[in-house]
Amino acid sequence: MSFFYYRDFHRIDEDSLRCVCFSDEATFHTQGVVNRHNFCTWGSENPHVVFQNEQGSPKVNVWCGLMHNKVIGTFFFNKPTISANVYLDMLELYVSPQLEKFQPWIIFQKDGAPPRWGSHVCWLLDAAFPNRWIGRDGPTPWPPRSPYITPLDFFLWGYVKDEVFSTPVPDITNLKARITDAFATITEDMLENTWSEIDYRIDVLHATKGAHVEVY
Repeated sequence: MSFFYYRDFHRIDEDSLRCVCFSDEATFHTQGVVNRHNFCTWGSENPHVVFQNEQGSPKVNVWCGLMHNKVIGTFFFNKPTISANVYLDMLELYVSPQLEKFQPWIIFQKDGAPPRWGSHVCWLLDAAFPNRWIGRDGPTPWPPRSPYITPLDFFLWGYVKDEVFSTPVPDITNLKARITDAFATITEDMLENTWSEIDYRIDVLHATKGAHVEVY
């Protein structure tokens, strides 16, 4: 069984979704640029877009996990680049202990970006979430170039960006404080509405057999 493959969308129900902890990282710059890799455009064609690259702006990389009623994080990486080893340390020292209280039913999701994929990462996830994680080469594959249905993509990072960059950010310390404060404003009601949106998006993708669709 493939949890999120297009042909298996009919297998997804509300109870299954409530077991998933979606996860992702984002890069925040003091000059108000958020890594656009965390935002997705759904359309009938595969877009080829050139994005502005902010040079020299202090930045912070942030990890977050999102459940139907709880935010896990935030975790600030102390390295400028998220390598496989940095990601592995974060999983072992932070994520696994944070999710221990939700065992054995929790399902951990990650995408297939290079820092989050590798034999050591897979081994750790197999041990921490045996047969209960979603990702590249995992027991439940995450399809490449999939229409994103994760709540971090269509809700969280955009919401946090709006809160953080409502006024200019003076320095990295203030940036981290604003990110932490923005996450603190996320309520259970907001998460419940977000999970309802996931149900809707799954229905749409199931009806279109996984085609890229425009979402407003």
